[in-house]
Amino acid sequence: MYAILDIETTGGQFNEEGITEIAIYKFDGYEVVDQFISLVNPEIPIQPFVVKLTGINNAMLRSAPKFFEVAKRIIEITEGSVIVAHNASFDYRILRTEFRRLGYDFESRTICTVELAKKLIPEQESYSLGKLVRALGIPVTDRHRASGDALATVKLFKMLLDKDVEKNIVKDFIKLEIEKGIAPKLLDIINNLPPKTGIYYIHNEAGNIINIGRSRNIKKRVNQYFTGITHTAKKIQKEVFTVTYEETGNELIAILKETEAIKKNRPVYNRIPRKNSLPWSIYAEKDKNGYLNLKLHKTDGRKKEITSYANETDGKNALFRITADYHLCQKLTGLYQTKTACFQHKIKECDGACLGEVSATEYNARVMQYIDKNNFENTNIVIIDRGRTINERSAILIENGQLKGYAYYDLNYQITQIDILKNILIPMTNNRETRHIIQTYIKKNKGHKIMKF
Repeated sequence: MYAILDIETTGGQFNEEGITEIAIYKFDGYEVVDQFISLVNPEIPIQPFVVKLTGINNAMLRSAPKFFEVAKRIIEITEGSVIVAHNASFDYRILRTEFRRLGYDFESRTICTVELAKKLIPEQESYSLGKLVRALGIPVTDRHRASGDALATVKLFKMLLDKDVEKNIVKDFIKLEIEKGIAPKLLDIINNLPPKTGIYYIHNEAGNIINIGRSRNIKKRVNQYFTGITHTAKKIQKEVFTVTYEETGNELIAILKETEAIKKNRPVYNRIPRKNSLPWSIYAEKDKNGYLNLKLHKTDGRKKEITSYANETDGKNALFRITADYHLCQKLTGLYQTKTACFQHKIKECDGACLGEVSATEYNARVMQYIDKNNFENTNIVIIDRGRTINERSAILIENGQLKGYAYYDLNYQITQIDILKNILIPMTNNRETRHIIQTYIKKNKGHKIMKF
């Protein structure tokens, strides 16, 4: 659990400032589960420049509670949580100073979103909260007020959690739970998981990831492990300490994240895909007569495929459609059989001899028409799909046939302005496997939209 906070102060000399406003949002890594917002009477004057910056003046605070009156609520909402703030050293110091004045030693672990952003979103012009959220397209209201800045920090931290592909933030939090001796039972773990689409990580007592998976129903899938009787299921039941998860909103992001996470973490209870599970791809090969042949083979990373398919049957069906649509000869696709139609001459039997009547230049132009339209290397698109909430959408960026990453957004200008999209993008590894996943998903699923750029 995280306590994401922002504090406004009177300004003044070091360690003599007083709190004028505080906002704390309790965040479980997925959503806000509690909040506390209050003006605070600092019992000392506010510096004029602070009044101009925040709009909070001395008159507004006369009837506000003093710090000792809100101290108990602050302890309650931050207890057992890691404090998160933008420039955490400042907010944490101010909070400790106020509690010290009451004779109470307030201690907590902290996470600074400035430092996190520098690691996970490098090369930004500025890491001030205002400029950073503007660059990331994060909407913010009531700037320089505790509630507005804290809520913007919540959205920023949620984005940073997504960008932390190594899962270091979550692993550190699990280590903190282990230090406390918290070991939830299997039923407690299940009850804390959502029945939603996403990816899950099963951790052992050392905090290491021992299994990664995806599902349209995370709760149901993990429950199958916990009630299973297979050798792997029993091993997981014995070793599991906790389960973390990421909701993805749609299956494509879940598949891509699972694939990448397994390769990065190599969990002991995940199977590594075998070579014979490679997809099938269509290639263009020129024969001795100069004709371009479209051929279907197991995907070969040394060659440039035009497009790929999940299995041989899908690939062959696609080739039949291609020969019909582009008036190609099936002899040159490897599909020729006796009494197979020739779409060039519309006769029932063809052994390819009719190609002598069509020059290689003319025939190859038809093949190139197909290649230009379907070659994934020419693809520049944003795949728009469901997000994790009703108001949220997801975007996957493909540039020159290369997977760049994915992002979640609330406002359309975050994806129509490519610079903002690239700033909020969670980068992903581009390889043969991810390209095949995307191509298969586009062909077989209809719930998404494609935006070309």
